[in-house]
Amino acid sequence: MTSARRQLIDANTTPFYHVINRCVRRAFLCGEDKLTGRSFEHRRGWIVDRIKVLSAIFCIDICAYAVMSNHYHLVLKIDADKAKSLTQKDIIRRWSQITKGHAVATKYMNGDALIDGEAMLLDALLAEWHERLSSISWFMRCLNEEIARKANREDECKGAFWEGRFKSQALLDEQALLACMMYVDLNPIRAGIADSLQSSDFTSIQERVNALNPHSNAPQLAKTTADNLQQIPHKALAKFDGSTLQNQQTGIPFHFADYLELIDWTGRAIRLDKKGYIDNQLPKLLNELGISPDAWLTSAKEFRRQYSGISGRWDSMCEFKKQHNSGKWSKGKASSQALHP
Repeated sequence: MTSARRQLIDANTTPFYHVINRCVRRAFLCGEDKLTGRSFEHRRGWIVDRIKVLSAIFCIDICAYAVMSNHYHLVLKIDADKAKSLTQKDIIRRWSQITKGHAVATKYMNGDALIDGEAMLLDALLAEWHERLSSISWFMRCLNEEIARKANREDECKGAFWEGRFKSQALLDEQALLACMMYVDLNPIRAGIADSLQSSDFTSIQERVNALNPHSNAPQLAKTTADNLQQIPHKALAKFDGSTLQNQQTGIPFHFADYLELIDWTGRAIRLDKKGYIDNQLPKLLNELGISPDAWLTSAKEFRRQYSGISGRWDSMCEFKKQHNSGKWSKGKASSQALHP
C-alpha cells in the first residue's frame, strides 16, 4: 500500500529528499532502443534542462541528478528561507511562468484596485500558490507532465508515459544525504555504462567536474524551446557550503573537495573490473563521519534497496515515524545502524 505524500515529505523535519521516477513503456526514456534502432538520447537533455528551469521558479534546489535509460534520480532540497522571503508579486510572477495565472492576479499586478471579493480571492490564491512553490509534489508534477507530453508528441501516441507517481525518500542527516548523493552520482558507473566521473553522462557529478574544466567535451543540455519556457533562466546546482545540518546552512553540508575525493575513491572501488578494490587511504569524509569503508561501499551500491521511505540514524527514523503516525519504513533499520555510528 502506498503512503500519503504528506507522510513522506515534511520540510520541517528535513529539507532533503531523494526522488525517483521510471518510464512505463518498453521504449526507453532516453538512450537507444536496440529493438528498433531508435535513439532517444536527446531526451536526457529534456530532463536536465527542465529541472534547471523549474528550480529557478520553485523554491527547490537540485543537489544531485542522474538520468538513466528508463528512469531518473534527483536529490532535492526545499529552500524554506527562500519561500518565506517571497513577496506577493514574487509569488504571482513565479506561478505565472508555469500556469496561466488568474485574472485577479493580473489585475493586481497591473496596479488596478480590487473590490473586497477580489481581494479575498487573491489572498486565497496567493496562499495556495505560495505553498505549491516549495512543494516537491508540484515540482515533480510540472517536470513529469512536460516530459510526457513531449515524448508522446514525438512518439505519436497517447497514454501514460510514467509508471506511476514518483517515489521519495526523506534524508534525515548528513550521512543519509551523503550516501544518497553518492548513490545517484555513481549510477552510470555502478550500471557499467561509464568508467569514470567525466564519462558519466547526464549526472550532476559530471556537470560539477566539467565546471572545473570549461574546455571538456561534456554533452550539452538540450536547447530550451518556447514550449520549454525559454524565457526562464536556468538555476545552477546547489552549492557545497561545508556547514552542518544543525547550523544555518544554505546549501549542501560538505566541502566539494571532500565530496570529490570520496566519490572518486568510491567510484573506483565499485567498478565491475575492480571488484573488491579498496584503497588503504580512506577519504576524509569517511573518517570525519565515522563510517566504515565496507558499510559505505555497500550503501553506495545498494542505497535504494537498503532504505525505503526514509534514511537516517535509528533515532531520527523512529522520531519521523512517530511524528507521522506511521509504522512503515522498517526496511533499512539494520543497514542504517551499520552506516550511522
